[in-house]
Amino acid sequence: MLSHLPNRRDEQAVSDDVADALVTSYETSAASIQHVNSYELPSTEKIASLVEQCRALIFPGFVGASLARATPTELRDHVRERVDELRNGLRKQIYRDLHHRVQRRQGTSAQDCPRCAAAAAEITSRFLADLVALRETLSLDVRAAYDGDPAAKDHDEIIFCYPGLYAITVYRIANALLRGGARLIPRIMTELAHEKTGIDIHPGATIGKSFFIDHGTGVVVGETSVIGDRVRLYQGVTLGALSVTRGAERPVPGTRRHPTIEDDVVIYAGATILGGDTVIGRGSVIGGNCWVTASVPPHTTLTVGRCNASANFAGADRGGAAESPAARGSTSPP
Repeated sequence: MLSHLPNRRDEQAVSDDVADALVTSYETSAASIQHVNSYELPSTEKIASLVEQCRALIFPGFVGASLARATPTELRDHVRERVDELRNGLRKQIYRDLHHRVQRRQGTSAQDCPRCAAAAAEITSRFLADLVALRETLSLDVRAAYDGDPAAKDHDEIIFCYPGLYAITVYRIANALLRGGARLIPRIMTELAHEKTGIDIHPGATIGKSFFIDHGTGVVVGETSVIGDRVRLYQGVTLGALSVTRGAERPVPGTRRHPTIEDDVVIYAGATILGGDTVIGRGSVIGGNCWVTASVPPHTTLTVGRCNASANFAGADRGGAAESPAARGSTSPP
């Protein structure tokens, strides 16, 4: 009755053949797609844990252990333990990040790098010292979400439930580390948030205060994007770069490829804004599904019917296409 089952000896032979073929592939294929018999790389699992440790210190009681009955002494001891835990774990992962970059640049496989260890400790200490300022910035993001979404009953709901706030929190953690000197760790952090929320914010983007992403699924914010204060994005918005011509040289690192969004701009669902020379002027509203590759003057309402007519932008500079704040005072999607 079991004659239809595969022969175990045959299965083992297949597994042996696959293992041998993979090992041979590791030895003969491009070195860039494997890392064996060498130094330790950053751990995605450990970095995911570090993100949650940061969130627990930023939003205590909402994330991590319950602190409902903690006395002041117990709270202080708890926070001190968590800070030390975060310091030790983060320093190790940043060391691996820096060490890997040095070895790749030098083409070596050294196991130890004292300069990397010192730099990792410094980056970690600066990041920890900035945690209070990070909390203050994120408190403004929570408030912006509450002010921007009538469905939000209170701040608690936003901290517990809103994917936009989760992605913004991870971005702000990652951006602080990137500015401090880490490279790979911030990218891993924001990609973990991307995987969890569907919101893709590059840690290199520059984002001002009181930032709100509503719903969030499909939002993309590219590396050199610059976003001002009190900006709102809805689901499916892309702040992207124009495609690189096939065969062209890669852009020089740091070259502006993504748009600038000035203060108090609202960008509705599905809008795509591309290019490093594109500036969306202060107080503008970009309607759903607009495709924008040219700058938009301040206080302009742009709808699908107008977003492909570049002449309207020139007219807006003279007052011909711009609409007054009163004329666009409704917050419903254009």
